[in-house]
Amino acid sequence: MMTLNDLKQNETGIITEIKLEGLMKRRLIDMGVTSGVSVTMLRAAPLGDPVEFYILGYNLSLRKKEAAKILITKADDKNDSK
Repeated sequence: MMTLNDLKQNETGIITEIKLEGLMKRRLIDMGVTSGVSVTMLRAAPLGDPVEFYILGYNLSLRKKEAAKILITKADDKNDSK
């Protein structure tokens, strides 16, 4: 299984599971980061952390340790390029 950290620039994935706990998980869910949502990796900071993603019409920056706990499948793997 892949995580958000595995996406390269301009690659898109579909969220399958969020393995975060507590307040961080609640915040992400409130922002629409849920199973079935499409996420595109935009860019990483010069030192690689944080990483910026495009999701549901807005840009979201996450630390690599948080992105590593969000499981995805590549959009191409599902023959679904939304």
